[in-house]
Amino acid sequence: MEIRALLIILIVLLPGCLEEGEDTTHEDDVVDYGGTFNGTYSNITLNIFHGENLENATANYTIRIMLNHTAAPIHTDNMQKHVIAGNYNMTHFHRIIDNFMIQGGDFENHDGTGGYAADWYGYCNGQSASNQGACNQSSWTMPDEADNGLVHDSCVISMAKTSNPNTGGSQFFIVPEDSNPSHLDGVHTVFGEITEGCEHVTTISEVSTDGSNRPIPPVMIYNATADN
Repeated sequence: MEIRALLIILIVLLPGCLEEGEDTTHEDDVVDYGGTFNGTYSNITLNIFHGENLENATANYTIRIMLNHTAAPIHTDNMQKHVIAGNYNMTHFHRIIDNFMIQGGDFENHDGTGGYAADWYGYCNGQSASNQGACNQSSWTMPDEADNGLVHDSCVISMAKTSNPNTGGSQFFIVPEDSNPSHLDGVHTVFGEITEGCEHVTTISEVSTDGSNRPIPPVMIYNATADN
C-alpha cells in the first residue's frame, strides 16, 4: 500500500510532457520555455530617430511596450531575447503604411527580407522539426500564438510573418492610434501593448514614403532595452 501511494503522488507531481512542435498556448497554462522572464508582464523600450543618422535626426521618439508573457509566451520570450542581444539596435522601420502600421525588426537585411527567431522554438521556415540541427539558425521560426485572445486594436505590437503559418522570426509591426486592423486577428500574433508613446507611432505612420512604403528619410531604432 505504501509503495502504491507513493507512486500515485509521484504521478500527480510529474509535469506533463510536450511533444516537439505541440501548441502550448492553452488558456490556463503558464509554460516555462527557459526564457528571460518568468512572470505575466515585462517591458521593453524602443528609442527611435527619424533622419539619415542620429546626429542629424529631425525627430526622436521613445515608445514603451508591455509584453504579455501569459498570452504569448513564445513571442514575448523571442522579443526579449532579441532586445537583450542588441539585435534591434540601429535597425530600420522598413515598411510604413499610414492608417495601418509601422513594421521593423529585420536585423539582417534591413529591408523586410531577413531576420529569424532569437532561439530554437521547434520550427524551420514554418515546418515543425525535431531538433535545432534540422536547419540553419537563419531559418529558425516560431509557432503561431494568434488565437490567444489578444486582438489588433490600436497601440498593440504584433508579429510579422509570411502568408504561411509559424513563420514569425524577428520582424514585428506596431499599430498606430488611428488603426484597428481586425482582419489580422487569428492570423498574426498580438503579444503586447504600448503603454507610453503611441502618439509617436501615429506620427511615424504619417511620414513620407517611397513606392515600396519605405520611409524617406529613414526611421530607425537606435537602441532597444528590456526594462524588467
